[in-house]
Amino acid sequence: MKLTGSEIFVEALKREGVEVIFGIPGGVVLGLYDTLYRQDDIEVILTRHEQGATHAAEGYARATGKPGVVLVTSGPGATNTVTGLANANMDSVPIVVFTGQVSTGLIGNDAFQEADIVGISRPCTKYNYLVKDVNDLAQTIKEAFYIATSGRPGPVLIDIPKDVSQNKADYKPIDKVYIRSYNPTIQGNQWQIKRAAEAILRSKKPIIYAGGGVVSSNASSELKALAEAFHIPVCMTLLGLGGFPGTHPLSVGMLGMHGTYWANMAIHNSDLIIAIGSRFDDRVTGRVADFAPQAKIIHLDVDPTSIRKNIHVDIPIVGDAGHVLADLNKVLHAKGEGDWGKIREPWLKQVEEWKKKHPLTYRHDAKIIKPQYVIEKIYEITGGDAIVVTDVGQHQMWTAQYYKIDKPRRFLSSGGLGTMGYGLPAALGAQIAYPDDLVIEIAGDGSIQMNIQELATAVIYKLPVKVFIINNRYLGMVRQWQQLFYEGRYSASVLGQKPDFVKLAEAYGAAGLRAKEPNEVEGTIKEALKIKGPVVVDFVVNPTENVYPMVPAGGAINEMIFDDPVKAKEATSKKGKTEDSIQTA
Repeated sequence: MKLTGSEIFVEALKREGVEVIFGIPGGVVLGLYDTLYRQDDIEVILTRHEQGATHAAEGYARATGKPGVVLVTSGPGATNTVTGLANANMDSVPIVVFTGQVSTGLIGNDAFQEADIVGISRPCTKYNYLVKDVNDLAQTIKEAFYIATSGRPGPVLIDIPKDVSQNKADYKPIDKVYIRSYNPTIQGNQWQIKRAAEAILRSKKPIIYAGGGVVSSNASSELKALAEAFHIPVCMTLLGLGGFPGTHPLSVGMLGMHGTYWANMAIHNSDLIIAIGSRFDDRVTGRVADFAPQAKIIHLDVDPTSIRKNIHVDIPIVGDAGHVLADLNKVLHAKGEGDWGKIREPWLKQVEEWKKKHPLTYRHDAKIIKPQYVIEKIYEITGGDAIVVTDVGQHQMWTAQYYKIDKPRRFLSSGGLGTMGYGLPAALGAQIAYPDDLVIEIAGDGSIQMNIQELATAVIYKLPVKVFIINNRYLGMVRQWQQLFYEGRYSASVLGQKPDFVKLAEAYGAAGLRAKEPNEVEGTIKEALKIKGPVVVDFVVNPTENVYPMVPAGGAINEMIFDDPVKAKEATSKKGKTEDSIQTA
C-alpha cells in the first residue's frame, strides 16, 4: 500500500520496537511530528534543547541496551545534536538521530535553515545517510538500526528532506538487512582464544582490565565467571564500572588518572593484562612508554581498529566480549585444573597490601562539607540501589571512587568526550526507561548549567530524578589543574555563588533543597528521596577540595599524587600528625 514518507517513518520505527523519541519539532519535520501525533505506540518527549534530546537518547540507550531515537529539524536543530553524536561515538552508544532537511531541490542553495549535517556529522557518527528518494526510506531505517546496534555500537544519522517525508511510495516491511561491506566479527578466532587461555594459566600475576564493552555486550556474567574461577583481580575503566561488581572481593576499582592506587599498581606490576572491551585510552595508560612494562597483553574487542591503536598487544582477539569470554571460559575449564586460590594467593595478598598502603582517603572537616562525604552518604542511604548518572568534572571522579556499582547499566557517564551537560538529560532518558527506579544525577555547579533547561522536561513529564549538585563555586577540575600546574592562577575558572539553585529549581517547578554544613547532609538526602517529583539539592562544599589520587599529565600510572604537598605540610604543622587527621573511606 502507498504511504507518505512520514507514515513509512513511523511504521519502520514501530517494527524496530521503538517506544520513545526525544526531540524538538521545526518546519521541515512537521509532517513527521504530525504523523507521530496521530498514533499511540511511540511516545514523543519534547526536550528543551536538541543536545539535551541526544543525551537523553544516550541515557535511555545505555540504561536499556536498546537504541535511543532522536528527531529534530534542519539547520540549527541538526547542528545542535553534534555534541551528543560525538559523545555517543566516543562511548559506543547506539542511537539513531533523524534530522530534517530542506527539500531535495533546494539542497546546496543556502535555503532557510539548511546545513550540510551529513558532512558535518561524518567524523562523529558510525555512519550517516541522506535519503533522496522516499522509496529508499524503509530500507535506510532498517540499515541504520542494524549498524547502530551491531559490532561496536554507535550513533547513526539519517537526514530526511521535507519532500521525502511528504511523497508517497509502496511500503513493504523490511525484516532483514544485509550490507555487503559491513560484517562485524562476533565469534573470536579459536586459535587466539586457545593462546589466551594458555597465557592465563601460565600467569602468576594476571589482572583483568574491563572497559565499557563488557557492559554493552552484556558480558558481565561471563567476566565474573572468569575472575572467580581463576582468582583474577578486576579493574575497570570509568565506563566499565558495574561490568564487574564494585563490592566484589576481586574488584580493585577504577584504574587510570584518578583510579585507585592498588588498581594502578596491579596493572604496573602484572605479568598479564586481560583487556576486555577497552581501548587503552590515555587517561588509563598514562605515559605509554612505561605502561605495564612486565606484562604480556591479551586484548579482546569487537572493533579491530581499537586493537594495537595505542598499545602493542601480544594476543589480539576480535569479537564480541560475551561470545569470546564464553568460549575462553570453556577452554580454561577444560585445561585449567588446579587450586587457583592457592596459586594466586601471593598476588592477591600483594594487591591487598597496596590497598592498605594507600586507601581512598580525604581529610575530615566538621565545619565544611567535603564532596567525598556527600557521595559516601548517597551510597549509604541508597544502599547502592540506584541508577547513577554523572556530569563531567571532579564530582564525576569522586562518584566513580566512592559509589560502588554492582550491576551493569546502572552507572552512566560521559567518558571519551568528557561532555559537561551530559548528566541531567541522560538521567531523564534513564528515568523514562525505568520509571519505577531511583535515578540520581550527581553534577557540578558548572556542568549542571550546560543543560539545566531540561529541568523543565523533568517537571512536565513528572520524571522524579534527584539532582545532587556538588557546588564548589568553581569549574572544579580546571581549578585543580590550575592550582597544581599553573601556580594557582585561576584564569576563567571562578563561577561564584550564582545562580541560586534552590530558587532556580522552584522556578522550573521542581523542589529545591540545600545543605551547607556536614550535619545537614544525611537529612537533606533523605528528604530529597522522599519527595515524589524531581528534586535539586545544592550541597555547598569545600571550594578547594581536590581529587586524589591523581596521575599528573605525562606521568606513568604508578607515579601518583596523593595530596597537595603544601596542604599536607600545613596540616602536619597545625595538628602535629597526619595519619590521625585522615578519614579512610
